Amino acid sequence: MVTRKEVAILAGVSEATVSRVFNGVGPMREKTKQRVLEAAETLNYHPNAIAQNFARRRSGNIGVVLPYVPKVHIFSTYYFAEVLSGIGEQARNSGYDMLLMFRTPGEENDYSRLFRSHKVDACILLGATDTAQERAELAKLHENGFPYCVVNQHFPGAEFNLVDADHVEGSYQAVRHLIAGNCRHIAFLNGSVQYSNSGDRWLGYLRAMKEAGLLEAHVNIPAEMPAGLYYEGNYSRTSGYKAASAMAPHMERIDAVFASNDRMAIGLIQGLREHGFQPGRDYAIIGYDDSDAARVTDPPLSSVAVPFFEMGRIAAEQVIGRLNADDNVRMKPIGVKLDTRLVVRRSCRVEGTRF
Repeated sequence: MVTRKEVAILAGVSEATVSRVFNGVGPMREKTKQRVLEAAETLNYHPNAIAQNFARRRSGNIGVVLPYVPKVHIFSTYYFAEVLSGIGEQARNSGYDMLLMFRTPGEENDYSRLFRSHKVDACILLGATDTAQERAELAKLHENGFPYCVVNQHFPGAEFNLVDADHVEGSYQAVRHLIAGNCRHIAFLNGSVQYSNSGDRWLGYLRAMKEAGLLEAHVNIPAEMPAGLYYEGNYSRTSGYKAASAMAPHMERIDAVFASNDRMAIGLIQGLREHGFQPGRDYAIIGYDDSDAARVTDPPLSSVAVPFFEMGRIAAEQVIGRLNADDNVRMKPIGVKLDTRLVVRRSCRVEGTRF
């Protein structure tokens, strides 16, 4: 499919000029207009009707696309609740409504349809995964200059509109803290590898362990990890609980656990208790997200705080800011990465003589 950028290059003008020619916006020298039209004819370029209509019409809605997972109460999860609250606040302050839409992970998604049907003026994607089909749909949004943003997921090698957090540094600091507390055999309970933040947390864990000489330099994938130190869940409490059965036989050697989110950490604590292992006594543990639940576990759970509310607010601010921007601004990728922060509580203050 021929893009507006290709027409601009052949005609020797900017993409914004090509857009003005086909949308009939602003004054235009006849000679310049003819160059653009001739280039379009040569390349067999047809202006995108979706983008043209989008430039002229508004729905007043900011769309938020969420993953639909049967039997999962998505609005009760800390991550989604916080991000949605941030989006909602910014949308309200900017005079927009928030329209929630669900997609089933793994199924094809035509995000451009949301703009084509004029349901939304901009959209924010939550729970996205790095698949070929997802990349193709995001590329369509980006090439057409639609205001969109992906939250908490990045795509190596591609330039899409993203708001993310520094999960590599967050996990690195968590594991460094455990090491500073004289923990040496630190197990890692990771989340689903289809999410970029799982990969980021893995990189932070590896970096801290290798710097301390606790892992060999050649270890780069889970299959190369020493037995009993790597586990994987799906970010649910149930998956953490199930991981406890696999981890329990190794607990005489494991002195700490780093879990990729609080829900898995809490499930793991529950499961290990049933095997006779107490957090803060038999092992140290740190979670991730700093959810409300981390404050009320027994003992309170150390965790990495992620500014999910601010991520949602900034994503909404960015897409709303592009609604009336010119094409040069719309085509420039959004790239925001926020800092994380380790919050230390009693779960990683191991007492006694074991360590």
